[in-house]
This record gives sequence, C-alpha cells and structure tokens, in this order.
Amino acid sequence: MNNQGPLDNLPLSDAEKNLLDKTPVSTGDAKLQALRSQLDSLPDDATLERAQASLVIAGQLLDMDRKPEAWQFSRPLVEVLIEHKAFEDAALACQYVYLAEQDDAIVAIGQAAWLAVTFPVDPNLTANILDHIIDETPDNADGAAVAAATAHFVVDVRSEEDQSQELRLFTGAMLARVAKRHSNIENQADFEIWVEKLELNDPDKFLVRLRNVVDVLVQDEWWFHRGDLRREFTGK
Repeated sequence: MNNQGPLDNLPLSDAEKNLLDKTPVSTGDAKLQALRSQLDSLPDDATLERAQASLVIAGQLLDMDRKPEAWQFSRPLVEVLIEHKAFEDAALACQYVYLAEQDDAIVAIGQAAWLAVTFPVDPNLTANILDHIIDETPDNADGAAVAAATAHFVVDVRSEEDQSQELRLFTGAMLARVAKRHSNIENQADFEIWVEKLELNDPDKFLVRLRNVVDVLVQDEWWFHRGDLRREFTGK
C-alpha cells in the first residue's frame, strides 16, 4: 500500500528544503540574536558601549525568564559601569542581578538602592528599586516605610513635570500599602499620624535610616567603595 501523500513526490528546491529544515525562532530568540550581533560588532576597546549593550541583553534574558544567563551578563557590569561613572546603568545592572534571583540578590538590591538614591538616577528606576526593598522587608519593620518615603521624596525632587503626577501616584500608593501592612492604617487621619510618628516627613531623618536599611541588606559585601564614590561625585 502506498502511504505517500499527494505532495510527497513534488520536487523541492534547495532553498525550500533549507526552510523546512529550520527550527522556528521565537520573537524573543530573534531579538536576542540581534542584540548579541550588535554586541559582537562593537570594538573590544569600546568598554562602556559594550557594557551598555550587555545590559540590554541581560534585560532581554530576564524577559525570557532565563535568569542564570541574565545574571552572567549583568553581574560583571556593575564595576565597569561605575568605573565609567554610568551610575544609572550601574543601578539598573544591580537591579537585574536582584531580579535574576541568584545567591547575591539581596546584596544587589541594597547596592542598587544606594546608587539610585545617592546619584541623579531616573526617579522611575529609583522608585522601582525602592519598591523591591519593600518586598524584602518584614511587614512590621520600619524599613519598608523608610523606603517608600524615600521614593516619594525622590520623585518630588527629581521628576520632570510631565512624569511627576504619575510617579507621585505610584509612590503614594507605595506609602499607603506599607502603612496598611505595617500598622493597619486605612484612613487619611491615621495615615498622617503614622507619617509623623515615624518621621517620614523629614528627609534628614529617613534618609539616614535608609542607609541603615541598606547596610543590613548588603552587610560587608559591597562591590564598590561608597566613600570614594561619594567624595568624587560630591566633593564631600
């Protein structure tokens, strides 16, 4: 009995055979291949450009849930980006290390927060990083409140007019969420009392407390020297 289908005997060109032999490539894989090609096209001595291209690849790998590979791309970038004073990119690299969920995730998000608050990093990125700090802080601890207050403060002082309202809504919601889980706060009057009690309306106080939160997260596993960076950038 002949089991051939009606198309089995049709002659195929070499191009058609190659097309049939190819494994379908997903959109994510295609984008990743393109990003790798861009990285490969950069000269070896273009250190900053190569680091920034690698950071984009790390983000794509996270989007594809390939977390160990994302860590391999993002972790070595932190020191390189700091050396080039690309502090926003360095904060993002630390955030990617955190999102990769490897052994140094908590250490990474602490350092991301320090960079994002210390240097003029995009307020949207800063707020997202501080939101991760909230996720890593126990409900009854003041550290989450300090992180939320800092995010709200950073948005006030850094955001452009066209992004301020949306970001303030986001950080305001962060504060409300923390107040609810910290002290079961559900109305505006109690919220204002809570803010005053925890001194979340005084940046000089809550920023110092944030430093303590960061120290607890990072311990002695810093990947860069904070004092040197601060003095170099601020002259203090």
